[in-house]
Amino acid sequence: MPQDTTRVAVDIGGTFTDLVAVRDGGLTLAKASTTPSNFAGGVLDAVEKGGLPLASVDQFVHGTTVVINAITERTGEETALLTTAGFRDVLDVTRANRPDMFNYQYEKPEPFVPRRHRWEVPERVDQAGEPVQPLDEDAVREAAREIRDAGFDTIAVSYLHSYENPDHERRTRELVEEVHPDAYVTLSHELTKEYREYERTNTAVLNSYVRPIADEYLDTLSGRLGNQGFDGTTYAMKSNAGTASFDEARRRPVEMVESGPVGGVYGAAHVGRQLDEPDVVSFDMGGTTAKTSVVRDGEVTIDTDYWLESSPRDEGYPLKIPVVDIVEIGAGGGSIAWTDAGGSINVGPESSGADPGPACYGRGGTEPTVTDANLLTGRLNPDYFLGGDMRLDVDAAETALEPLADEFDTSVREAAHGVLRVVNSNMANALKQVSIRRGHDPRDFVLVASGGAGPLHAATLARELGVKETVVPRAPGQFSAWGMLVTDLRKDFARTRVMPFDGGHADEVAATVAALEAEARDAYAAEDVDEDELVLERSVDLRYAGQEHTVNTPLGDGPVDASEIAATIERFHARHERTFDFRLDDPCEVVNVRLTASAPMPKPAVESLDVAGEPADAVKHTREVDFATEGIHDARVYERDALPTETSIDGPAVVEEPACTTLVHPEQTFEVDTFGNLHIS
Repeated sequence: MPQDTTRVAVDIGGTFTDLVAVRDGGLTLAKASTTPSNFAGGVLDAVEKGGLPLASVDQFVHGTTVVINAITERTGEETALLTTAGFRDVLDVTRANRPDMFNYQYEKPEPFVPRRHRWEVPERVDQAGEPVQPLDEDAVREAAREIRDAGFDTIAVSYLHSYENPDHERRTRELVEEVHPDAYVTLSHELTKEYREYERTNTAVLNSYVRPIADEYLDTLSGRLGNQGFDGTTYAMKSNAGTASFDEARRRPVEMVESGPVGGVYGAAHVGRQLDEPDVVSFDMGGTTAKTSVVRDGEVTIDTDYWLESSPRDEGYPLKIPVVDIVEIGAGGGSIAWTDAGGSINVGPESSGADPGPACYGRGGTEPTVTDANLLTGRLNPDYFLGGDMRLDVDAAETALEPLADEFDTSVREAAHGVLRVVNSNMANALKQVSIRRGHDPRDFVLVASGGAGPLHAATLARELGVKETVVPRAPGQFSAWGMLVTDLRKDFARTRVMPFDGGHADEVAATVAALEAEARDAYAAEDVDEDELVLERSVDLRYAGQEHTVNTPLGDGPVDASEIAATIERFHARHERTFDFRLDDPCEVVNVRLTASAPMPKPAVESLDVAGEPADAVKHTREVDFATEGIHDARVYERDALPTETSIDGPAVVEEPACTTLVHPEQTFEVDTFGNLHIS
C-alpha cells in the first residue's frame, strides 16, 4: 500500500468516540460524544469534527465495543446449538474449575445457550480425524426445521474433533441452508482448529450470539460512510492486535471482543520501542473503563485461552481465539460513586456513559462521578474541557457530591478525595494484577498512560506501583485510535498436534507448518494481498511430557529439522524457567503448532520536536489544586504544545491539551522528549 495513503482510525468508547487520521504526512485528531442509541452517529460526528472529506479517505480502521457490550449486557440474539450426540451438556459441565475453593455459594456461569435450545446429532469423528459414525443427515434436517419453527435465526455447530476433520460441520451447514436459508450459521472449526471441546463450543456459541448485531452494525456503518462519499477499504480492529476486513469481521465478530482497548496496548508497545524501553505497562483510562496490559521485550502478550468476565470468584466464559492479555475494570471518568450496605464508598462499575454523562457535563446527570471529583479538586479546568468545546458545570458537580458528603458528615471536597482514593485503589489493583501478581518487578517497567482520564491519574498510580517513570504519549486522548494505525493486517492459524517434540518427529512438525503457511497464503490471496508482503511467524505450544499447561515458544524461520527442534527446546526451557521458575530434563511434547501471518500497513510518521524557549513561556496561568495528603498548592498550568523540549520542570503542575489533562504531583518533575512524549519522574 502506498505510503501517501490517507488512513483514518476511529475508536468507539463508552463516553467518547475518537478519531485519528494520517494524511499528507500530518495527523488529524477529533473527539465526539459516543451515541449509544446508534454508534454510527458518533463515528460520523467525529469524522465531521475532523474536517475530513470521506471521498479522499483510502482506508478506514475501526475499533468498537459493540461485541463486548452485547455479551456483557446480554443483548445478543438467542442461539441454537447443534452438537455431537452425547455432548449436549458440555456447556454445563464446563472445566469444573472453582476459582475460589472456599466459596460455598459458588455457582457455575449460566450458559449462553440453555439446555432446551441444544440439539444432538448422531455423528462421530475420532481424535485423528477418522470417521467413526457417519453424519445423520435426516437428523440435521429435522433439527434445522425445529430450530426454524422455534424462531431461532442464529445457529452454532460444534462437533467432537471437528478441528481435525471438519467435513461433518461443513455438510451440516449445507443441510441447514436447505431448510433455514436465512439463518446465521457458525462452524466451530472456522474459528479455531485446536482441541478442548468446551472452549471451542463456547467460542462458536458466542460468535453466533453476537453475529446478527455485529452484521447489522457494520452494514449500517458501511452504508452511512458510503452515503458520505467513502469508497475506500474498511477494516475492523481485532483482539489479536491486528486488523481484518469488514467482511471477515461479519463472519467472525467474536474476534472483535477487545477491539477498542487493543489499539492502546499496541500503541504503548510502539512507544516503548521508540524510547528503547522494551518493558512497558500500558494504562488506558477512558470515560467508562480502565484497561491495563504488560508488554515484555517489546512484544504484546497474546493469550489464546481468553476468559470473559472471569474474576477471583467467578470462572467466566472461555474464548479459544488469540486475544491481547488485558485486565479491564469499570473505572473511568464517568464511573459512579456509591455507598454499599456497610457504609463504604465504591466506584463503578456502573458508569454515567455518554448520555447523560457526569453531572458536570450539564446533560442531566445527577450521580457523583470520578470526573466530578477531579473537577472539584481543581485538577480539571472547567473552561478548557475538550479544548473548550464543553464547559463543565462546577455547581452541578458539587450538588452531585453533596449527598455523599452528608452521609459521611464531611465537606464536598473531602468526599471528592474519597472517590479519587477508591478509584485509584481499584486501578492500582488492576495494575498489580498484570505485573506483580504475574512475577514482574514494576521497577523494571515504564508506565505508558493514555485515554482521556489516564494521564490525570497516572502519576499517582506510578508512585504506588514503583515504576521507573511515567510516559504520556502524544495525543493521549485519542491514543487507542492512533494505536490502530500502527497495527498491520493479521491472521492467526493453529493446529492441534499432540506428539513428542524431538528430532524424530521433525518431519511431522514441518508438514504441519507447511500446511498452515499454505492456508495463510490462500487466505490473503482472497483479499488481494501480495504474497511477497506477508510476514510469517511460527511457534509451538510445548510442555514437559505428562504436564497439562504449555508455554508458547518461537520456531525459527529456517527448515524445521532436527537442529531447529533442538534449538526450540532450549528456548522452551528458558521460557518455562522464566514463567514457572523451574526447568526439567524431561522429554518435551508439542500440543499446538501456530502461525501468525501479517501484512504490513503504512504507519503514521512521528516527527521529532525541537521547541525552544523557557518553561515560563508555556504557562497559561496558576490555579489552586488540592493534592489531598500533599496539601493544596498553587500549581502552574502549562499548554503542552508550548513546552520546551528536553527541559526538566518541577511540579506541582497541570499540563493541558485539548483532549486530555496531565497531573504532576509536588516533588515530581517532567519534561518533553524530542518525540513529543511527556516523561514524569
